[in-house]
Amino acid sequence: MAHGRISARVASIAPSATLAVTNKAKALKAAGESVVGFGAGEPDFATPEYIVEAAVAACREPKNHRYGPAGGMPELKEAIAAKTSRDSGYDVSAGQVVVTNGGKHAVYNALAGVLDPGDEVLIPAPFWTTYPEPVALAGGVSITVPTTIETGFRATVDQLEAARTDRTKALIFVSPSNPSGAVYPKDEIEAIGRWAAEHGIWVLTDEIYEHLVYDDNEFHSMPVLVPEIADRCIVLNGVAKTYAMTGWRVGWIIAPEDMAKALTSLQSHQTSNVANVSQMAALAAVSGGLDAVADMRTAFDRRRLAMHKLLSEMEGVECLLPQGAFYAFPSMQALMGRTVGGVTIESTLQLADVALEQAKVAFVPGEAFGSPGYARFSFALGDDDLGQGLSRLGDLLVGAEAGA
Repeated sequence: MAHGRISARVASIAPSATLAVTNKAKALKAAGESVVGFGAGEPDFATPEYIVEAAVAACREPKNHRYGPAGGMPELKEAIAAKTSRDSGYDVSAGQVVVTNGGKHAVYNALAGVLDPGDEVLIPAPFWTTYPEPVALAGGVSITVPTTIETGFRATVDQLEAARTDRTKALIFVSPSNPSGAVYPKDEIEAIGRWAAEHGIWVLTDEIYEHLVYDDNEFHSMPVLVPEIADRCIVLNGVAKTYAMTGWRVGWIIAPEDMAKALTSLQSHQTSNVANVSQMAALAAVSGGLDAVADMRTAFDRRRLAMHKLLSEMEGVECLLPQGAFYAFPSMQALMGRTVGGVTIESTLQLADVALEQAKVAFVPGEAFGSPGYARFSFALGDDDLGQGLSRLGDLLVGAEAGA
C-alpha cells in the first residue's frame, strides 16, 4: 500500500476559511488596495490597559520564566471558577477548570476527551468553521443539523432527535452563536438540555460570546438551567472576545472533575502550560470588572444596527437582526443565478470572490459554516470602514441581473 508524504489524517483537514479570507484581504491591502474586511472574528479594540500592565509586571517576575502546572495556574483556575459563578450562575470548583491555549485548543481537547472512533457529534449549522475538524481528528463523525433564516438559525429538539442514533455521543451547542448571531431563548435551552440528559448525550457548550447580547436577549448557561446535565457537560470559554484578547491565547474548559483531570494529563504531553504571562493577563481580566466589555458592547450595538439596515436594503439580500456576538449572517440565496459584476453567481463562495476582486470587500461565504447561500459579516470593525464596505457591496449588487 502506497503511503502519502503527509498523513491522511492531517491531509484531510480543511484550512480555516475565515483565516483564508482575512489573509487574502491582507495580501490585497499589502499590495496597496483599499480593502474592507468583514472576515475577522475579533474585536477591533485594544486589550484594556490594566490587563496589559498586569502582563508587563508578570514579565519581570522570575517565577513566570519557568514551567507551571500543565492545566493552569491555581490562582487563575480559582478566578475562572469565581468568574463563572458571577457571570452565569454556574458554581464550579477550580478542580473542574483546565486552562488552554485559546478557545480552539479547548474545543480540540474537549472533543479528544469525549470521542472514540465512530462516535457521532450533532452540530447545528451554521457552525463555527473549526468544530468539524477536531471531531474528525478524534475519529468522530460530524452530523450537521441544518437551520435557516426562517427558523432564526436555532435547532429544535425535534430536529436533534431526528438526527440522533445509537452512535450519538455529543452535541455542540452555541448561544450567542458564531456565525449567525442567534441567541436561544431560555425555554429552548432548557428543552435541549433535558433532551440531552434523557439520552445520556454529552453537551459541549461554547459560551465565549456570553457578554455580547443585545436588546432584550439574554445569555443562559445550559448546566445552570438543567443541572442534571452537569455530569456530561463541558463549558468552553476564554478571554478572547470579552476582553479583546484574541492574540493572548487563553481559553478554558470547565468539565466534570474526572474529565478535567484526564484533559490536564493530555495537555501535559501536548503543550504543557499556557504561557505564564498570558495567564497573568487573563487573571487580571477575569478578576476585574466588566466595564470594558460594556463599552465594547455599546459600540458593537451601534454597528449591528447600522449593518442590519444597510444589508437589508441591498438587492437580493435578506438579513435577520443579530441578537448576539458580532456577526450578521444574511441570506444571499436570491442572488444565485443572477449576474453580478459580469459573472453569473452560482454560490456564495463565488460571490465572495467577485466581491473581493471587484468591490474590494471581504466576507466569509456560508459554505465555510455549513450553510451555502449565506454569508458572515463581522461588525467588529470601525464605523467608517463598515459604512464604506457595505456601500461598495451595495453598489456591486445594484446591477445584479436575472440570469438568462
